[in-house]
Amino acid sequence: MKLVELFEQINPCEPRLYPPYIIAEIGVNHEGSMAIAKRLIAEAKEGGADAVKFQSYRAETLASKDSPSYWDTAKEPTTSQYELFKKHDGFWIEEMQTLKAYCDEIDIEFMSTPFDIESANFLNELMSVYKISSSDITNKPFIEYLCQFNKPIILSTGASSLHEIQEAVSWIESYGNPLALLHCVLNYPTPDKNANLGMILDLKARFPDKLIGYSDHTLPNDMKVCEMATLLGSVIIEKHFTHDKTLTGNDHYHAMDREDLKQFRKNLERTFEILGGFKVEALEDEALARSNARRSLVAQREIKQGEVIQREDLTFKRPAHGISPKFVAEVIGQEARVTIAEDSVMQWNMFL
Repeated sequence: MKLVELFEQINPCEPRLYPPYIIAEIGVNHEGSMAIAKRLIAEAKEGGADAVKFQSYRAETLASKDSPSYWDTAKEPTTSQYELFKKHDGFWIEEMQTLKAYCDEIDIEFMSTPFDIESANFLNELMSVYKISSSDITNKPFIEYLCQFNKPIILSTGASSLHEIQEAVSWIESYGNPLALLHCVLNYPTPDKNANLGMILDLKARFPDKLIGYSDHTLPNDMKVCEMATLLGSVIIEKHFTHDKTLTGNDHYHAMDREDLKQFRKNLERTFEILGGFKVEALEDEALARSNARRSLVAQREIKQGEVIQREDLTFKRPAHGISPKFVAEVIGQEARVTIAEDSVMQWNMFL
């Protein structure tokens, strides 16, 4: 399924869970190397991602030169946002076109988050859905600019108050773009205790007509956090992706790799196998139990031919091969067509 189809096919109000659409957030973990970027795409595909996502920006348009860091400087020692972003802003129009073509070649969806007007413009030809970073949730002019492309929008909600989310949603709704909201904690890495996955339920309650998902910054470990987010109703899971979690840099150490992604997919397969259907119905495999473990009306004593059935003549026992106990009122008062032996399972043909 393509991401745009998710908006068309999923009804957020329907009481069921869906296997999530998984976005492997490569971001700038390609370190400016096309070979590494393609390797990451291939490994994301092998691991089971539905899409890969990059980031498109120029340091000059993203951060002033005195912008301080907000990441773990023990893992990424650069303390200036501008300096860090400058290291990784080499991929631009031609590179994104090349990556899009490679994604098409191996059948995985291409995405990139725009961080300025120029990247938003050229990405329009390459994507069917726009992603807006948590950092831009209060950037009304940029959000409104993206809305004018008339495409679905995914908005992360990290570090946001409810009022800020509601404001951003109102701006997007005024343009009519389909919208998905991703719960996100803007903390690199996010300790499991701070994941606050319960907020997913609040988003679902407050925005019942929107798709809800989760953008994860916890350490991958056993991928349990993403699995729990799915069970809480996330239909999109986005997580940073790398080929080597030991590399320095602000997005390698908390990212999942190919094996983590495979584990997540395996967990999901097992989880949804156990979840099964979402509509109440008797299962085919329960047919024997329905027949043998339920009860029928049974003769409490021998009932002679011609006798009128009384309530004290009846009890209820297994199996359910005869008249159901729910019809007891209809049986009382019937005249026996034949003599009915004690402990006989009652049948309708026993009456006149």
